[in-house]
Amino acid sequence: MISDAIGKETVKRVYWRLMPFLILCYIVAFLDRVNVGFAALHMNGDLGFTPYIYGLGAGIFSIGYFIFEVPSNLALHRFGARIWIPRIMITWGIISAGFAFIYNDTSFYVMRFLLGAAEAGFFPGIVYYLSKWYPHRLLGGATAVFILGLPIAVLIGAPFSTLLLETTGGLMGFKNWQWMFLIEGALAIIVGLFAYFVLTKGPEEARWLTTEQRNWLISTLAAEQRAKEQVKSYGVLEALMSGKVLLLAFAIFCNIGALFGVTLWMPQIIKGFGGLSNTQAGLLTAVPYFCAGIAMVFNGHHSDRTGERRFHILIPALIGGAGLAVAGFSQSPMAGMIAICIGASGILAANILFWPLPGMFLTGAAAAAGIGLVNSVGNLGGFVGPYINGWAKEYFGDYSASMCVLGGMVALYGVILFTFITLNARATARDAVSGLQAAKAD
Repeated sequence: MISDAIGKETVKRVYWRLMPFLILCYIVAFLDRVNVGFAALHMNGDLGFTPYIYGLGAGIFSIGYFIFEVPSNLALHRFGARIWIPRIMITWGIISAGFAFIYNDTSFYVMRFLLGAAEAGFFPGIVYYLSKWYPHRLLGGATAVFILGLPIAVLIGAPFSTLLLETTGGLMGFKNWQWMFLIEGALAIIVGLFAYFVLTKGPEEARWLTTEQRNWLISTLAAEQRAKEQVKSYGVLEALMSGKVLLLAFAIFCNIGALFGVTLWMPQIIKGFGGLSNTQAGLLTAVPYFCAGIAMVFNGHHSDRTGERRFHILIPALIGGAGLAVAGFSQSPMAGMIAICIGASGILAANILFWPLPGMFLTGAAAAAGIGLVNSVGNLGGFVGPYINGWAKEYFGDYSASMCVLGGMVALYGVILFTFITLNARATARDAVSGLQAAKAD
């Protein structure tokens, strides 16, 4: 933690200047990514989509995201967040609104691909952006607060999307799900325009900090970067081929596969528990994310306070995986809701401690490229997860098999990162000992 007064004042000023708006941006981003799950309660019937068609289309988003992720993150490093984040948000807002005009499965697939391409670079770009403002020992907590926008997006989005679906049908000849896409897409465009005026490229240009605060932040971050460069300096291509980067990419692939396999099907999964209307299922979608928000805050805070990372990732991942598996076999709405709440909480509580890990050994453009690659490969899980649920629903008639697979992916994520952090800590300790011995020898 920060011990000196100027450091505490600086971090507090940065927090209140940037975090509320960045959380708002993530709320809008996630809402536009998953609102198709609410629309599906009506859209699938109107357009004749089978579970397979919906699952495939929902997942195709991640293919576009994967292809354009690294180039987008390098562009953010080149042009700065003030230019690139608004560009991303305005583009995806236009495309999201365009979903109001899809008319068959092909148009659905194309628009989901374009939405993924448009949003590519947003999340890792913000993670990279935070690393330019927060010392590494505080980056985990800052990232956790930012990711809190995810459950907030569903907490707000579930009743908001449900309200739009229940009140806008027939206006000006558009169906209710068409209005939902138009209104929520327009919201992304508006927030994107504001982003240009709110975001600052870096501490050097932060006129809202005092000179003393700005100098403290610049010197602190520069000292951390020099320390990392003394250990290992990665070029862009080297970062993209690093075994560490690829292992982290596979780990987050497992987590995101489970996350979006559940999220994009959540209203339909909850309705499948039995005895619920479309409106009730849409509103109840907020409950698992309310629980997940509490779990995220508690786990992130406790991990920062204790300095422990491995078990704060492993334990939630194992519990979350078990929750998803139980949800797939639940026979009652109550048991199903409890299990899905546990599953969502485990996925997200384990997820928030992941994103500071690449910054432990990557800096500069290599960090932008490495984080972009990790997130792009990880988001391929966002294709696999929804597809697995769609295939299982159509083939078996329920979600039991697919939820077990998704639960296993969450658990595997926890095991991989537990092992990664353990081995990385041992290697760092060995390097420190070797450096000390070499210094004594000299």
